[in-house]
Amino acid sequence: MPEKIFDIFVIGGGVNGCGIARDAAGRGLYTGLAEMDDLASATSSASTKLFHGGLRYLEYYKFRLVREALVEREVLLQNMPHISWPMRFVLPIHTEMRPSWLIRVGLFIYDHLGGRKILPATKTIDLTSDKAGEPLKGSLKKAFEYSDCWVQDSRLVVLNAADARARGAKILTHTKVIAAKRRGDHWEVELDHQGEYRMIRTRVLVNAAGPWVAKVLNDTLQLDTREGVRLVRGSHIVVNKIFTHDRAYFFQGSDNRIIFAIPYEEDFTLIGTTDQDQGVDLSKPECSVEEADYLREFASEYFKTPIEADEIVWTYSGTRPLYDDGVSSATEATRDYVLSLNEDGAPLLSVFGGKITTYRRLAETAMAKLANHFDGLPGNWTKSAPLPGGDFAYDGMADLRAELQSMFPFLEDGQAKRLCRTYGTNAKEVLGTAKSEDDLGEDFGAGLFEAEIRWLITEEFAATAEDILWRRTKLGLKFSPEQTVHLEAWLKEQNRHENIKKVS
Repeated sequence: MPEKIFDIFVIGGGVNGCGIARDAAGRGLYTGLAEMDDLASATSSASTKLFHGGLRYLEYYKFRLVREALVEREVLLQNMPHISWPMRFVLPIHTEMRPSWLIRVGLFIYDHLGGRKILPATKTIDLTSDKAGEPLKGSLKKAFEYSDCWVQDSRLVVLNAADARARGAKILTHTKVIAAKRRGDHWEVELDHQGEYRMIRTRVLVNAAGPWVAKVLNDTLQLDTREGVRLVRGSHIVVNKIFTHDRAYFFQGSDNRIIFAIPYEEDFTLIGTTDQDQGVDLSKPECSVEEADYLREFASEYFKTPIEADEIVWTYSGTRPLYDDGVSSATEATRDYVLSLNEDGAPLLSVFGGKITTYRRLAETAMAKLANHFDGLPGNWTKSAPLPGGDFAYDGMADLRAELQSMFPFLEDGQAKRLCRTYGTNAKEVLGTAKSEDDLGEDFGAGLFEAEIRWLITEEFAATAEDILWRRTKLGLKFSPEQTVHLEAWLKEQNRHENIKKVS
């Protein structure tokens, strides 16, 4: 019996691909997705971890992009209050940079352009008396403080994929699309899952391959197209905690760029990002020594104590697949998305560009473009649909933590906070019927127990130590090399036992 034909099949397991798969599955379409590696293994796990409108884009008159992103901040904040939360940003006034009146005008527009309801408005603070001024140089006297939101980017992707699967989608990780051809009213797509080959059919194909979108068009699908992406590398450094308050900093540079310094994973400060053209290099990007030095020196223009190279505990870098609009500067290249629909036979939708804040709206726009190909397609639904674990009030985290600790009194405060911030209401499912830490199985370090690992494998597509330590969580920052090796060995042994079960 031939395999059931998909309505939509998505190439790419980043935020846009998983967002489209979730949206499509929620409308009742039989949906599939193939990701050649782990979910969020490229650009979508290498962002600056912000849901933001893009304050600096106002300088380039990107009002539609900024407005859409500002509206989305609060939609997303309410749909995923476990992995996203409000954050205040301190923008020191530097006398040699943009004039304060211009910044204030920009922040006024930023406050009002998106119909802000939840987040507090901009205010002026005195850095000589406010705690935010303590780590900064004494020459900085005044700052504006405004609102944006933090997000755990790779968890956002995984939760979209998990919800898509719960709604009937087939999510295929470590599965590469190696060829696809039009056959009348459908596509035949050849898949390679770690050496096992299969063919699937789909009515609509979506190319959401991120940095590989042009390569998929030209090489995998063998289509002649002039559309392309501009690959821009964004690098970040992580250092031990520089300041103790919970606000972030927005710093202006003399090169007209900006960077953020953000509280990160309780014990660290995240600093980024750069904008460097990557050319046509699709290999895994790395933060260069020059980029790390640039970020250190940039931040050190503002902090009292200079950041030294040996203080960096981790670096990461991602390639942004920006739509190639022909501008000369990587900084000026548009962060807006472009959806290209090819209807020369079975439909093909290609996704260029985009930013993490607008992924949900991108998915809605994609479905609107494809609506004519499906009879009676239901309307938009994701605006009021929380992601898995996000079914509680946006300001209800304290209550959720208290409830979790009442149910599992052996949890320490830090442990309960991390579990709630990672899994939301699903933290109860992760812990199951445990009455003590012993019931959670082996302790692999940094509060990571066997019960949580098993949840990540069965519910969140995790397969390797890297998946668990750097994408499902950020516990890699606290794991020793020996603990990482032990976890990887344990996972391989578990996988071996599973394979034995399948054979027997």
